[in-house]
Amino acid sequence: MTEASMGFLAGLAEERVDHRFKGLPPDAEGLTVGELTAQRRNLFTDGFTTPVLALSAERLEHNLALMETYATRHGLAFAPHGKTSMAPELFARQLDHGAWGITLAVPHQVRVAREFGVRRIFLANELVDAAALKWLAAELARDADFRFVCYVDSVRGVELMDAALTGAARPVDVVVELGAGEGARTGARTEADCTAVADAVAATTTLRLVGVAGYEAEVPGADPERVAAWLRRLTALASDFDKAGRFAGAGLDEIVISAGGSAWFDAVAEVFAEIPELSLPVLKLLRSGAYVSHDDGQYRRVTPFNRVPEEGALHPAFRLWAQVVSRPSPGQAFVNAGKRDAAHDLDLPEAQVVRGARGGGERPATGIEVTALSDQHAWLRTGPEAELEVGDWVGLGLSHPCTSFDKWQLIPLVEADGTVVDYVRTYF
Repeated sequence: MTEASMGFLAGLAEERVDHRFKGLPPDAEGLTVGELTAQRRNLFTDGFTTPVLALSAERLEHNLALMETYATRHGLAFAPHGKTSMAPELFARQLDHGAWGITLAVPHQVRVAREFGVRRIFLANELVDAAALKWLAAELARDADFRFVCYVDSVRGVELMDAALTGAARPVDVVVELGAGEGARTGARTEADCTAVADAVAATTTLRLVGVAGYEAEVPGADPERVAAWLRRLTALASDFDKAGRFAGAGLDEIVISAGGSAWFDAVAEVFAEIPELSLPVLKLLRSGAYVSHDDGQYRRVTPFNRVPEEGALHPAFRLWAQVVSRPSPGQAFVNAGKRDAAHDLDLPEAQVVRGARGGGERPATGIEVTALSDQHAWLRTGPEAELEVGDWVGLGLSHPCTSFDKWQLIPLVEADGTVVDYVRTYF
């Protein structure tokens, strides 16, 4: 990060704590975030209210270091998907851990990243909004060190981009997106379609073709064989474009080939290692984002580290703390966190630990299961072995980082003993 961007991050510490931020101590009202951080309060004993989402400081650092090591070991550049957290402090830490840049999905997210000084951005979407393109052109003209790459997947999209960028000082770098198959999400469906898009780019002066990209998790019926086959189609497309001279004469230093979500980055590493020598060096760009916090559900099941355990393991870093507010029967209890607080689009939260209101520290949430969520309540089924009473705190594991971060604007970063050492600000 640049000195300017570090200055922007330092400015986050000057934001005042108030009613906007769920779970923070009411008596912290009016303090700056920096002042509250300096107090090193304990999450469990120093005034935090429930529900409150906590991010483990130790597990976060472990995950950042593990993916840095993984990318380096496999010769991959890394542009983690920033939509996961939309947290500039985490962008900075990802960059400090060797990331090439940050991947994003929509213009608002790009503006946030630029406000906090991110120099390299990969937009994993076709950008056809004229107002956003004009802002982008001005940003590229203002900062010669700003590197931006985005998808194109249609001739019409190229036409819209070209019209909006007329007169721009610098061309916008684009990669042709190869779709993962019929019924998949975005992307040109065939190699012939990709060629037509590349031809349309070549006919403009406002765009510059720098490579190819796609998203392997959208492969229908994704399994190791199907995913690898599609990735080989992607790398072959880059090779064919190169042989046809599509990257020549544009002043490129490298050819970009990009893929990689959080479920198949092992397949990306394997296939990208097979890329033959091209006319220019290849930037093999991985974009996995959910690793930063990992989770206790979907990504725990699908992480590639399950297939390659010798390479390490990600650790779930989120825990949502909620308080038992009703115990109407021996088989039922309710805590005060619901859909407004917990990710629920992939799996229900998982009851993991209990902190008793009468003391005694943490114990396993034995016999406690989340069965449903209301807006502000989680429904718990409690077995005979469950020791639970009104006032107890229940620690919940969450599934899907992207819809966990977006429910919280200021998230305590907590050490294992409960000490809050920082606060992570999100911008959704």
